[in-house]
Formats: sequence, structure tokens, C-alpha cells
Amino acid sequence: MTATTPGIVHLTDRQPQVSGAEMVAALVPPPQFTGATFESYRADAAYPSQQDTKDALIAFSGVAPAATEKRGFFKRAPKLPERKPGVYLDGGFGVGKTHLLASIYHGMPARRKYFGSFIEYTALVGALGYKQTVELFRGSDLLCIDEFELDDPGDTMVMTRLLGELVASGTKLAATSNTPPNALGEGRFAAQDFLREISAMSASFETLRIDGVDYRQRAFDGHAAVLTDDEYAAAIADAATHEVVSDDALDALVQHLSRVHPSRYIRLLDDVQVIGLRDVSVLTDQSAALRLVAFVDRAYDAQIPIRATGITLDRVFSDEMLAGGYRKKYLRAISRLIALTHS
Repeated sequence: MTATTPGIVHLTDRQPQVSGAEMVAALVPPPQFTGATFESYRADAAYPSQQDTKDALIAFSGVAPAATEKRGFFKRAPKLPERKPGVYLDGGFGVGKTHLLASIYHGMPARRKYFGSFIEYTALVGALGYKQTVELFRGSDLLCIDEFELDDPGDTMVMTRLLGELVASGTKLAATSNTPPNALGEGRFAAQDFLREISAMSASFETLRIDGVDYRQRAFDGHAAVLTDDEYAAAIADAATHEVVSDDALDALVQHLSRVHPSRYIRLLDDVQVIGLRDVSVLTDQSAALRLVAFVDRAYDAQIPIRATGITLDRVFSDEMLAGGYRKKYLRAISRLIALTHS
């Protein structure tokens, strides 16, 4: 995003609209992963599954063997996803699943390929209709789906039906998981509840488990950065002299998000180079908290720094929420918030 006129804007004043054509044009890796490659993925030696998965995905993508590291004479060969049209990257947050997914997109020699979040694809179905969406993607070589959602059974079944038709037409699939851990176990693609949701589609995927710790924790310890009111005012005013900066109270922004479809959250941030959030407090409504998670995902994709007052943003989700079925989502958002407030 390139800023036009520096100054302060309010996200709560924005009512973004996105056409079907714009949605399709946006189906590419987010700016953070524009240059993602298998070579730039840093596998943690303490977790061999990271290198194993990387090697398997290089083979799946048809990338030249030279792209992978030498493993040594006695190292076992990676498990290759043969005979199945899709790969499903299953693991905790911060282990590099999206980086690897973007590496597949960039590395696979494909004429027609698309990359988007689960929310973006379901929004496209809503905008174009199911039949037109199938026709749009039919004949494509690769479809990458980041953060496959299980929160809405209806959306899940629409997507699995869509993917089934595309697989039948020869499209390859690559996806990452975003499962509620307390409901399904830590991102287990083969869990029975998930199998009931996606029915026969599970047979189209080779599941690759990636273990590890959140790489952002390696860079940032402790809490999200927080400013006093005076520090915040000075930081926002200074940034606004040369950048476009947003300035909103958290409660007002979360309320505004309820009136904007999640697929449009990224358009709320058009040209914004710094996000300002005032009076951060603990959220007690789960719907509001999940909207904030979706917003944080888009801000993180765009790598927009956050400046905030109130409590630290890593404490914005209540203990009850962190102990519930969406724990994985909240922890991922916390990890990203910590990183963005330190950027």
C-alpha cells in the first residue's frame, strides 16, 4: 500500500466496498510473503518435521531439486505427497505455514494460480454466486487456501464442495489449518469432527504435520508495547507528518467492524502505514473478539505497525476466551499483536 497524503484518518469513518473483480485480483500472497521462497524458509533444526515438510512441498511444487538443502547420506528421504491432488499443512501458529504456502504459490510453474484466505474465497462465492465461482476457478492449476476455517459449517461445506469440483477438473490444492483446538485437538486435520465436516474431501489431501514454537516468540519476549496517552499523541502526530496514520478507540473500531464484512477489512487499511488504537481494554464479547482477530490478521499480512494505549494488547482477550474453543485463534492474534506493536 502506498500512502498518498500524510495525515490522520479514522477507520470508523470508512465504508469499504469490494467488487468481485477486485476480490479475484487480490488472490495473491499478502505483501509480507511477496518474496517468500523455500530457500528463505528457516527450518528449526530442533523440529525435523519443518525440514521434512519443506522438502515434501518442494517435490509437490515441482521445484528443481537444487532448491532444497542436502540432507546427508544417512538422512531419511522426506514423505512425498504422491497421488493426491492436495497438501494440508497442519500445525501450531508461528511455525511458518503461510510462508510455505506462499512458497508453493511462487515456486510452482503454473499458468493460473490463486492464493487467498478461507474468508476471501467464501466472500467471493457470496459476491459472484457458487456457479460463477466454479467457472472462474475451473481449469486453474493451483488454489492455495490459508487459514482453512471450521467455525461456520455452512461455509466449510460450500468450500469443500467447491474444492471437490476443482479437484475433479485437475486443480491442485494447498491449504493451512486453523482449527479450534479445544474442539478438535491441536490442528488435527484427521480429527473425527473435522472429517464429518469435510466428508470425502479429506481423501484429496496429504496431511503434513509441522511441529515447532512460534517464531515471533523468538524475536519478542514479554508483552505488547503500550504507550501513555501523551506518548501516543506525540507518536501519532509525528508519524502523521509523513505517513497516513489511523486513530481510533478500540471499542469504536470493534463496533465498526461488525458493519463491515471480514473480506473488506484489508480495504479499511488502504494507504494506512501506522494503526493507532486508544483505550485498549479486555473484550468480553466473543463475536467482537473474533472480528478483532480477523482485523489483526489483515494488519499483520500488510505488516502495519500498531501504537496503542490502555492495557497491553496481548491481554485484550479474556481468560475465559483463551480457555475456550477459539484459543488457537486468540493466541495467534496475540503473537501478531506483540510483533506489530514492536515494529
